[in-house]
Amino acid sequence: MSIINALKLRRSIYSLNKNLPCGESEVKKLIEDVTELVPDAFNMKSARVIAAFGLKHDELWDAIYDVFSGKVSREKIDSFKAACGTILYFIDDKVVKGLQEKFAAYAANFPVWANQANGMLQISVWSALRELNIGANIQHYNPVIDNKVKELFNVPESWSLIAQMPFGGIGEEPAAKDSEDISQRVKFF
Repeated sequence: MSIINALKLRRSIYSLNKNLPCGESEVKKLIEDVTELVPDAFNMKSARVIAAFGLKHDELWDAIYDVFSGKVSREKIDSFKAACGTILYFIDDKVVKGLQEKFAAYAANFPVWANQANGMLQISVWSALRELNIGANIQHYNPVIDNKVKELFNVPESWSLIAQMPFGGIGEEPAAKDSEDISQRVKFF
């Protein structure tokens, strides 16, 4: 599949279920491959990923509900819990700081570049999941859930949580997107 087709198919899918159209091992391999292949500045490899399946995935979303003490509806949290798994995206600040020290002239750029690389990783995994006919969406309950996530998954202190991506079988496709006047955002000279 071409990158354009993959990006066209990639959508925020909220109607997810636990029925993957492929094996869990195929999803794990996809996550590993994409994480290895996505580029980053100075080859810093600051992105970290944890994928939670089954009971650990369910435990994560129950813990998120508890951390918010009911301020996020149970229905909303349960829609994410209904998925097959969740990918947690992190940046290892220890790696970033090490490069800031090694290349002082670029120190201010390394956090920006780490975030850019993490964003590329997220869109690449998301698009690759969709090629397997797996739906996903992206959530940002951090930093409120940071301590609980570190506790649940024994996350090193230097890892900063960036995003959560519930994924699973597609219960219902989202409505078609309206086309935009792209000339408002892209200029050619």
